[in-house]
Amino acid sequence: MKNNRLARVNSLLKEVIFEVIQKEVRNPHVTTFVSVTNVDTSQDLHHAKVMVSLICSDEEKGKVVDALNSAAGFIAVHAAKKVKLRYFPTLTFKLDTSIEEHMRIQALLGDIEKERKTREC
Repeated sequence: MKNNRLARVNSLLKEVIFEVIQKEVRNPHVTTFVSVTNVDTSQDLHHAKVMVSLICSDEEKGKVVDALNSAAGFIAVHAAKKVKLRYFPTLTFKLDTSIEEHMRIQALLGDIEKERKTREC
């Protein structure tokens, strides 16, 4: 039962944090498209790791994640207004590289398939 509640809280926080970032954050470094891919909240609901995916260059990604971490308190205050929890978690933003990893693996598998086809002929 606890895991189900935690999953619901994570899903709700994911939606609300995304909405706050898109509508409320006015940081010049957060000009690119930021997508919240996952929220992992601790069991006691005091800490949350927010995974974000960005469409920008590698050097800009670090700046955007730093800007989000510096605005974490602002984001938490505005998100807490939309979600009623006894404790609103402290937010920590991390870069989600799973999409890039997936694309790299797909490219490697494609290369392997091409190599196999050339060896069969």
